Amino acid sequence: MIITQTACSSEAEPVSVDNYYLDTSCNITVYGTGEYGTANADAKPELDEEIAKNAIDEAYALCAQMEKKISKTIEVSDVSRINNANGEWVEVCDWTAELLGKGIEYSKLSDGDFDITIGGVTALWDFHALEPKLPNSDELSAAAQHVHYDCIELDGNRVRLSDPAAQLDLGGIAKGYIGDKMADCLIENKVNSAIINLGGNIICIGSKPSGDDFSIGIETPYSDRSEISGVLNLSDKTAVTSGVYERYFEIDGKKYHHILSTETGYPVDSDVVAVSLVTDIGRSADIDALGTICLIKGVDQGLKLIESIDGVEACFTREDGSKVLSSGMEISEP
Repeated sequence: MIITQTACSSEAEPVSVDNYYLDTSCNITVYGTGEYGTANADAKPELDEEIAKNAIDEAYALCAQMEKKISKTIEVSDVSRINNANGEWVEVCDWTAELLGKGIEYSKLSDGDFDITIGGVTALWDFHALEPKLPNSDELSAAAQHVHYDCIELDGNRVRLSDPAAQLDLGGIAKGYIGDKMADCLIENKVNSAIINLGGNIICIGSKPSGDDFSIGIETPYSDRSEISGVLNLSDKTAVTSGVYERYFEIDGKKYHHILSTETGYPVDSDVVAVSLVTDIGRSADIDALGTICLIKGVDQGLKLIESIDGVEACFTREDGSKVLSSGMEISEP
C-alpha cells in the first residue's frame, strides 16, 4: 500500500472523488486542468472543476467497463468465459487480448514464478473469510498441476486454454493495466495534474501545479496504514507497492499470505515482505507484475531482475524493516 501525501499550495482546492473498484478503495484527485504537459512552475495553476469532475467520472466509468471484462469473479467477463469454455476458442475485447499478451510476457520473464493461469489455485484460498481455513492439500496440489501459461493460445482477439482445467487469474497485473488506461482517459479529458490511487497502485499525472513533485509515502509493513517508512518524490511517474501483509490470515500462530507459489499452491517463503517499484507513467501494468515477481524471487534474484530492466527502480523491504535499493532508486526520509 502507498499512502499519498499530496498537500498543494495552489489557491484552488483539488477535486477529489473516492470509489470502490477492483476489490480496493480508489481515489482520483485532480489538481490542474489543461493540455497535458502545459502545467509548470511559472504558469498560474488552473483548475476547472467541471472539467475535472467530468474527467474523473469518465475514468471511473472506464474502470467499471474494464473490470467487467477482466475480472474472473464476474460470470459474463471475458476471463470467466475463457475459463468456462472447456478449451474452446473465445472471442475477447481488445483490452483482454492486450492484457493477456502482457501477462504471458511476464509469466515467461519470471520463468513461471508469476503465472496468469494460477486461477485454479487462488480460487481455493479465501483471504476475506471471517473464519479463514486452509485449503484441502490434495485439491491444492491438483490445482497446481494445471498452472502453466504455455497452455494459453492467443490469436488476435481469439483465446483458448489448451488445458481445459487451467484457469486464468489476471489479478497480479490487471490493476496496473486499468490504471494506465484511466490515466490516458484523464489526459484525453484535459487533466494535466492528478493522482490516481488504486490501493497500492499510484499514477502521478504531471506534477503539482506549483511544478513540485508529488510526495508519495510508502507504508511500513503491518502498520495498518498508520506509519510510513519513506517518501517517493514523483512527477509523471507510476509507483506500485506489493506486500505479503496486504492480504493474509493467521492460523496456529502462522501467517498465510496471498502471494502463492505456482508450484505448491501455498504462500511463497522469501526474504521480502514488501517491494516498491517506480517507473514512467504508462507502465503501471509492468511494475504491477514485477512487484509480485520480486516478492516471490526475493532480494537477490529480484534485484538482479530489476537492474536488467531499463527505467524501473525498486526498494525491497525485509522482515526486520531493512531496505535494499536498486541503483537508481531514491527515497526520502518521512
